[in-house]
Amino acid sequence: MKKLFNITGYYYQVKDYNFRKYLNIKRKGTDVKIPDLMVVMMNPGSSQPLNKQDNQRKETPAKPDNTQTQIMKIMQVGNFNYARVLNLSDVREPKSELLYPMLKKMEAQNINHSIFAEERKDDFNKLWIKNTSVIFGWGVNYRLRYLALKALKALSACDITNPIGLLKPNTNWAYYHPLPPNTNTQKDWVSGISKQLKK
Repeated sequence: MKKLFNITGYYYQVKDYNFRKYLNIKRKGTDVKIPDLMVVMMNPGSSQPLNKQDNQRKETPAKPDNTQTQIMKIMQVGNFNYARVLNLSDVREPKSELLYPMLKKMEAQNINHSIFAEERKDDFNKLWIKNTSVIFGWGVNYRLRYLALKALKALSACDITNPIGLLKPNTNWAYYHPLPPNTNTQKDWVSGISKQLKK
């Protein structure tokens, strides 16, 4: 699957933190210049540039991970050529027990780690592609709720009437992550999203 796509990201640093502003997943051989699929997820986790340069501040080849493979599967089902991933937070931290205290610490330092923050509206407007398919998949942990609601508020101006995603029952913000803990639920996520695409 990974051999079918080129993966690039924009990596940067602020103080002692490593970030990724966006990730592009583009089918090899396509001449498409604008994403035909937008994906909003939790944070870049363990994502890293292939050249190990964490503060290059330009788009550079990125190391693929299992979450991205889930998106590639959806791209195959929906015949998408170019997906762009934005995150509730840009910070690269794979362990959730470290992530949540880190988010509080950054906010205390006035580091705008979310592209959906009002202060980063210019960034958002440059990177978000309107009138295209949109997948929400940032997870269901309640500690993410404030960031999810911030994203939904920023996206409310984009006329997204039918976001693709598996919404947790009795919530209006919690969309299941593409890479749940076990293989069966990972298959269920792909199956559920694929069904929505085919409607």
